[in-house]
Amino acid sequence: MRTDAELIADPDTYTSGVPHDALTRLREKNVVRVDDFWAIFRYDDVRTVLRSPGVFSSHRGATQIRDPAPADLAYVRRMMLNQDPPAHTRLRRMLTQAFTPRAVARLESGIRAHAREIVANPSGDFAADVADLPLLTLADVFGVPRQDRALLYDWSNRVIGFQDAEYARSSSSTDGMTDMALRALELRPDDGRDPRSRGGMPDLYAYAHALGAHKREHPSDDVMSNLMREDISLEEFENLFWLFSVAGNETLRNGIPGGLIALLQHPDQYARLRADRSLLPAAVEEMLRWWTPVMHFRRTAVQDVELSGVRIAAGDKVVVWFSSANRDERVFSDPDRFDVGRREADHLSFGHGPHFCLGAQLARTQMRAVFDAVLDLPGVLELDGEVVRLRSNFQNGVKHLPVRLI
Repeated sequence: MRTDAELIADPDTYTSGVPHDALTRLREKNVVRVDDFWAIFRYDDVRTVLRSPGVFSSHRGATQIRDPAPADLAYVRRMMLNQDPPAHTRLRRMLTQAFTPRAVARLESGIRAHAREIVANPSGDFAADVADLPLLTLADVFGVPRQDRALLYDWSNRVIGFQDAEYARSSSSTDGMTDMALRALELRPDDGRDPRSRGGMPDLYAYAHALGAHKREHPSDDVMSNLMREDISLEEFENLFWLFSVAGNETLRNGIPGGLIALLQHPDQYARLRADRSLLPAAVEEMLRWWTPVMHFRRTAVQDVELSGVRIAAGDKVVVWFSSANRDERVFSDPDRFDVGRREADHLSFGHGPHFCLGAQLARTQMRAVFDAVLDLPGVLELDGEVVRLRSNFQNGVKHLPVRLI
């Protein structure tokens, strides 16, 4: 019989759901050795790790459990996600104006219109339908032509899908794409290269440079145009583009169908939300807590440290498990219960500390827009087939969510 530690590390586990029973047992131990890393399961200790970059570094070994190849580590450490203050602070400051409350408010009417169109014209697969909303939004924020947004879909599939063959192979139609997109696609590799490496996504980097050149000549009010005005290195520019293209849509793409699954599995809460629309903001937060799209992130200890009585040595990997912390019974009452009116401690699905998700408010706006449109439907949605989940121990993903209106 496999141990709980082996269970949570196995990507096959997640094709049938997050193993919350195993995570509950591991929370009792809290700091547990799993393979070659320490896993942290309790809410308070996860927050401690995330707000202490001087002790638990994002930069030392990057932020994924898998170690990058030695030849790739220096490059991926230039990504904002894999930086510590003050370098992280400098890069983050370049992007903040795109995510201020005022900037998000300017996008809201368009987001709501897109969400209503998507929900009103279903294909029968909710996961496939709503995947287009974060792509449209990200294209507008980043300055990618909308007709090229399928590139973002393809890139995120290849990165997130390294543990899922179907996901890694999926791509979208090239109809209507710009010439710079078509030229970039000619460089798309088909030899199984690691998409986290500099050489793994030559099409992404070719497109980034082509789009950057276009924005220098035709600047507008978007992230890419702003980056072209900044003092930024080649590696920083490429890594910011990689990060936005992947992380900018994948988390929300899974969070939205995860929220609907929560409603479908709790019809009393679905009915409660339909009866009281004022609960929607709290319901979105509860969806993010209960589903937890990103399940963990890694740090590396830069000095000897003790956490909950366990000695962690300098150089050790430390992995915080969000899907456990968000159900910590020390913080959340009856944590496995989905409650659209829950008003307790903040969930950790957007992280904590200096790396708190820059696009959190934009993600919330999109989720509220989708579920506002769902609640406006003349009936209720119900499952119309089997939910197909992503084979991944990193993203709590939904590949297919067949529904029908009744």
